[in-house]
Amino acid sequence: MELLRLLLNVVWLVVAGLWLALGYVLAGVVCCLLVITIPFGVASFRMAAYALWPFGRELARRPGSGGASTLLNVVWLIVAGWWLALGHIATAVGLAVTVIGIPLAWASLKMIPVALAPFGNEIVPSDGPRDPWRF
Repeated sequence: MELLRLLLNVVWLVVAGLWLALGYVLAGVVCCLLVITIPFGVASFRMAAYALWPFGRELARRPGSGGASTLLNVVWLIVAGWWLALGHIATAVGLAVTVIGIPLAWASLKMIPVALAPFGNEIVPSDGPRDPWRF
């Protein structure tokens, strides 16, 4: 299983991960220009690392996150989240054209929730095979 994850991550990095991560880094740099939006930049850099190497990790709700994370997610969604989600959708459509690209397209789709709402969530190692219909 680890060898398969490594292989998928390497193919992902070459085919889609690098340009998606660059989108997150660009959003992070723009957000770090102002002092008040630095938390958005930090979250964007964290998501860039996830976009580079997604297999073997998944999104989990952070216990104890409350109203502040919801407010930050709303601002994030307006400023950068929907652009990044559109990038994931376009990448998934392009990858799903081939049979080999279908698992990669699925990985791109699984990143949409974190692209839309990074606050109050964390990226954790996955403990086993994923349920095929769960995002």
